[in-house]
Amino acid sequence: MEASVKAKQIVEYRIHERDTGSADVQIALLTQRINRLTEHLQQNKKDHGSRRGLIMMVGKRRRLLDYLHRTDVNRYLALTKRLKLRK
Repeated sequence: MEASVKAKQIVEYRIHERDTGSADVQIALLTQRINRLTEHLQQNKKDHGSRRGLIMMVGKRRRLLDYLHRTDVNRYLALTKRLKLRK
């Protein structure tokens, strides 16, 4: 991931001025990586190493979303709507 794209993502999803590691930011960054890797795997069907990495990232994002849902439901709903993760 390009550094400037990552920095823009952090600024867009941060909660306060110095926030770089909140659950919101981590979920947004993981979602971006997951989307890029999904496109890669659609064209490279035999890349099983990257597929394993994708599955691990999806699991990590799921755990972060579960944590956010437990701690602050309103932030969870806002973030999932913003990232278009739930229908």
